[in-house]
Amino acid sequence: MAEADPRKPVVNVHDAKTHFSKLLERAHAGEEIILAKAGKPYAKLVPISDDAPPPRQGGQLKGLVGEIPDSVWFDPLYSDEELDAFAGEHLLSDRSA
Repeated sequence: MAEADPRKPVVNVHDAKTHFSKLLERAHAGEEIILAKAGKPYAKLVPISDDAPPPRQGGQLKGLVGEIPDSVWFDPLYSDEELDAFAGEHLLSDRSA
């Protein structure tokens, strides 16, 4: 398990439960607080950053691939003979002959 940074305050879980509101205020003010269980670092209470990432915009890859023909999306992938073979129909027609 990682060692606690000696420059950051370490608070026992029991004390953290007792003083949770005060710890939240300290974290909101920008302080990072290490929570310890049995004296070992267990979790970190940190402030949430106000720097939200910018909203995503579509079209970032436009022009990289070029124009995709409609046949890619609308033409059948297999011929009727291939589909019949997948379905096993060619085996049935061989038996009746």
